Amino acid sequence: LDKLQSVETIGKTAAQRALSRLNPKKIKMGVYPVLFENTTALSLLSHFVQAASGGNLYRGASFLLNQKDNTVFSKNVHIVENPFLKEHLSSSCFDDEGVATKKQSIVDAGVLKTYFLSSYSARKLNLKPTGHAGGVHNLAMLPKEKSFSELVKTMNQGLIVTELLGQGVNLITGDYSRGASGFWVENGEIVHPVEEITIAGNLKEMFLDIVDLGNDVLVRGAKSCPSLLIEKMTVAA
Repeated sequence: LDKLQSVETIGKTAAQRALSRLNPKKIKMGVYPVLFENTTALSLLSHFVQAASGGNLYRGASFLLNQKDNTVFSKNVHIVENPFLKEHLSSSCFDDEGVATKKQSIVDAGVLKTYFLSSYSARKLNLKPTGHAGGVHNLAMLPKEKSFSELVKTMNQGLIVTELLGQGVNLITGDYSRGASGFWVENGEIVHPVEEITIAGNLKEMFLDIVDLGNDVLVRGAKSCPSLLIEKMTVAA
């Protein structure tokens, strides 16, 4: 219980976030850097897990088909899995089928090292099961050194995404288009909130265009991820 945030902290954070979103302004359509706050960056990690999962792979419904041992992220990205962490909800010595789990590198310097396979999907792909029947176990995109405010300064001009809407993700092609809200940045400073915009790109390019990661790791369930700065995406009002 001592790992949980206090009620006072949660209330204060919620109030600050709500107040910061008042009086949003419009922005011009264009191609800009996009900084995904850790709360929304987790969704990108989830899309990767879905695309690298056996069920989508053997059906040919993934842009990561036949990409094992290829570069699918920028070299800044390292994704690891450690099923043996204490006090983590998804820690386990075996998956839902009783296959042993193991500590392993999933993505090393951008290179995809393994898929997420159950026994059935592994047989369909002529591969070995990886201990992922039922999902991943403490999957972490490793952070780097910069704080969130330092990432904002690095971006200089662009969009911070704090909320995503809709389900415009095509795992077959990687096409990505979602409604978003957040903040506009000029000269490395947040100048005003924005809402009712659309951000678009392709996950294959977005993953390769991750130019930096923050040190603000957020753990949600079986996954953890810091904020992610993507070099460019299309932003439309």
